[in-house]
Amino acid sequence: MTASRPLAELPPSTTAGPVPSDVAEALRAAAAEEERGARPIGRSIDLLRQADLLTDDGATDPARTARVLMQVGAANLGVGRLFEGHVNALHLVRLYGTKVQEARVDRQIAEGALLGVWGADGAAPVTLDATGQHLQGGKCYASGLGTVTHALVTVDSGPEVRLALVDVTDAAPADASAWDMQGMRATASGSFDFTGLPVDRIEWIGDPGDYLKEPHFVGGVWRIAALQAGATVGLLDVAATELRAAGRMGAEAQRGRLMDVLMRTWAGMALTERAAEAAADRHIAPDDIVTTSIAARLFTEEVGLDAIRAVEQSIGLRHFEAGSETGRMARDLAVYLRQAARDAFLQRAAQTALGEDGRIWGVFG
Repeated sequence: MTASRPLAELPPSTTAGPVPSDVAEALRAAAAEEERGARPIGRSIDLLRQADLLTDDGATDPARTARVLMQVGAANLGVGRLFEGHVNALHLVRLYGTKVQEARVDRQIAEGALLGVWGADGAAPVTLDATGQHLQGGKCYASGLGTVTHALVTVDSGPEVRLALVDVTDAAPADASAWDMQGMRATASGSFDFTGLPVDRIEWIGDPGDYLKEPHFVGGVWRIAALQAGATVGLLDVAATELRAAGRMGAEAQRGRLMDVLMRTWAGMALTERAAEAAADRHIAPDDIVTTSIAARLFTEEVGLDAIRAVEQSIGLRHFEAGSETGRMARDLAVYLRQAARDAFLQRAAQTALGEDGRIWGVFG
């Protein structure tokens, strides 16, 4: 099977999960070419579109969305990163936008749009200029340059931060060379300069401060946890496949090393699904939702790092060859695991879970 075949020509799905097996296989087959820049990542996004996955904002059945993210992350973490940004952006539009805005975005997605959330400010943060008629400043670490068509951009900072939905199909302000990371190269991330963009070309989504409201802000990092867990499973699966093919999986040390990480990955997947379910449960306190999402995100990060080390030890020097599939997957995962504010997240979760009697049960109480 070649990754370039259209979804309609792929064999029927046999997977029991929400992502058809033919889609997952095609995503995995495309990953190496996408990293080299030999295949546009947009073709993989089209596979998700044809499978009707781009209409999901994670609100109707969050646990199912978590499983979709896990499966996509296991197959192709670069695609998963763009997909998660789209799900997040769509959720925010439906949460804070008007009915007219929601309908317009749904129509744009049906016509081929891909959404993203660009929040990391560049050297000059994105703000309104002195006239209030134009934006100024830029974003860094903006994923999907040339693939994302509409980005939710944070304007200003602090408690009054606003969300602006911007058409970012103009390639001139984009600079993919600004992304000089060893992993996640297929995402075509980089910087985007919004200086001079007239405000009449953007749509304000919600009111000032809406973006930071819980449990939808930090309480949504279960999506990141889902991708981390999925990418970890994918890495372990490919490593085990290579070891079996080489006749090296019979050693007790190999099985024990990988199984230990796999068991903890399963635990992280279960915690992530619970965090996703809690996010949609109106009977659970927002602080508990946030804490559970943080716990899932941090736990799957730790297990992912342990998985990278275990795979390096198990595969050995071949893992570091230029064409190694496990090497590429590990590079992508290592970069993706490095999300911002880890220590602050841990302290925030501890304050809620350990700060008073009876709270230690969290969403399991």
